[in-house]
Amino acid sequence: MNKEPQVSVGIMHSKEIHFNLRGYFVSAQGLVSGNQIVKWVPGGVEWKGVRYGQLFFIPQGKGTYFTLEDVTIGVQFHWERRENQTFNGSLTFREEANSVVAINQLPVEDYLCSVISSEMSATAGVELLKAHAIISRSWLLAQMQHRSSFTKSKSTEGAMDTSAELVRWQDHDDHTLFDVCADDHCQRYQGITRASNPNVYAAVQSTRGIVMKYDGQICDARFSKCCGGVMEKFSTCWENKDFPYLVGKLDSMNEATVPDLTTEEGARAWIEAEPEAFCNTKDKDVLRQVLNNYDQETNNFFRWKVEYTPEQLSDLIKRRTGMNYGKIKVLEPLHRGTSGRIDRLRIVGSRKKRIIGKELEIRHALSESHLYSSAFVVDQENGKFVLKGAGWGHGVGLCQIGAALMAAKGYKYDAILQHYYPTSELIKDYE
Repeated sequence: MNKEPQVSVGIMHSKEIHFNLRGYFVSAQGLVSGNQIVKWVPGGVEWKGVRYGQLFFIPQGKGTYFTLEDVTIGVQFHWERRENQTFNGSLTFREEANSVVAINQLPVEDYLCSVISSEMSATAGVELLKAHAIISRSWLLAQMQHRSSFTKSKSTEGAMDTSAELVRWQDHDDHTLFDVCADDHCQRYQGITRASNPNVYAAVQSTRGIVMKYDGQICDARFSKCCGGVMEKFSTCWENKDFPYLVGKLDSMNEATVPDLTTEEGARAWIEAEPEAFCNTKDKDVLRQVLNNYDQETNNFFRWKVEYTPEQLSDLIKRRTGMNYGKIKVLEPLHRGTSGRIDRLRIVGSRKKRIIGKELEIRHALSESHLYSSAFVVDQENGKFVLKGAGWGHGVGLCQIGAALMAAKGYKYDAILQHYYPTSELIKDYE
């Protein structure tokens, strides 16, 4: 049986980082505690007048932790903000892209206790917490295994850029100095800043070492806030491959046929309807289990609508893409996935036309932060572009709001996981 792994998490990048060591840490200059400052200098990190290639702070004894100031959370999302965050484990500073990156190292199970409390409310039901502990553990270990064996090649970097088409995506290969980052690009991890309750620790402990596997491999267990009623397949959002356990299916236990949302007619009928689905709920008690205080600033995510004048849309796309299309005339969906999410969109302007994708690139181009999802239809009404959409996030794998409702209805964690990851099995990977 394997031993519990350690994970390295990239917390923040900045030219200068202020932090507070609560208790004593071993450093390159001996035992140290209290307020500290590190700065980027060409070729390294400067601390107390000395330049280092990398700088370690190792905690000594129990009850020792550190606080990083002005950590950005919700990067590029509509609720982006900064806050001070506190962490257990060790701290490393390294140089990356003319800035200092702060990296936290700690055991996987300790990391998971924070992820569960950061991704959703620590007061969520125990079955939901157990399910999320397993998918977060599975996703993490799958990324770590992939990274340890990964040899970067152009085909998997996630970009195809020509004058006529720009298709790119973000994924695990974006990080080189650490295993995962602390924000929504990977999994939300906010240290011990978010107060956990005994239910979180119990859920993580009771599922310790358990992962989902398919054909002997740990599942790449993706998840998002709200699928919008039908789950998406992997290749719509990331590289051009798919997995048997990440499929387009209804977020419901009814046996209705999954509508063909890859067509414009099917997508429009679905998006403009209010179909029965686990994630189609306005139950505030259920939503509070998944949505932390800043997430609750997002309303009407199962079905939503945004409007732009042609001038607003033209200016927005120019600023967000860095490309001047002129006056936007047409937004034309070219290809949709199983949930109706668009992964190829043609933008036609008076000066330029171009195809963009995949789904996150489209969401980035059409919003000041990120559009709730790329499952939308486009109308022109009263001189405005009207986008009517469904869901929040990429829609692949577990739908957090749907899973919360399933748990509230009495489904156990293994039934929840089997619903969202069919053909997977639960295996204990380490003690």
